[in-house]
Amino acid sequence: MIKPIKKITGKGLPLPGNDIDTDRIIPARFLRCVTFDGLGENAFYDERFLNGQTLNHPMNNQVYKNAKIILTGANFGCGSSREHAPQAIKRAGFEAIVAESFAEIFFGNSSVLGLVCVCLSKEDINQIMKVVEAYPDTNIEINIETKTLKCGNISYSIKINENLHKSLIEGSYDVLAELISNKDKVTKFNKEMPPRF
Repeated sequence: MIKPIKKITGKGLPLPGNDIDTDRIIPARFLRCVTFDGLGENAFYDERFLNGQTLNHPMNNQVYKNAKIILTGANFGCGSSREHAPQAIKRAGFEAIVAESFAEIFFGNSSVLGLVCVCLSKEDINQIMKVVEAYPDTNIEINIETKTLKCGNISYSIKINENLHKSLIEGSYDVLAELISNKDKVTKFNKEMPPRF
């Protein structure tokens, strides 16, 4: 069984805007890889760099270095279904995304990685962003069990998919790991199956 995820604590990274799509998260030219290794350094590459120059992007801002929680808008992860997008975010060091809403396939691809996707209202996210922009070292705490997010002295009720909530707490979100850990049961089941032909 993989490690349950019950709480995430860390600095936030404000990433304002709606409809941030998977091509912005990880440009298509970085998809030509055998493994997902190295994707983290290329997350949001075209928004961070241009012709060798470093652009003004939150991920390039040293005050947000080592942030673990992305704060963003609605329909995050829309566009193509590339699983490289949540892989890039996870490998860039992020453990959670707080958004108004998520594209369905991105949400599913994130969930099996243990990249926690939770929702708050636009007003709440904007309020948290203002705190983080003014005080970048502020710790944000996402408590999966109690479905709350705490920023400073203010606590918010988060929305989290019930299946994800259960699987994070139980440590059963990684379906491949679940399958491998039950290899003996799968083998036994296959042997007991009647022939199909």
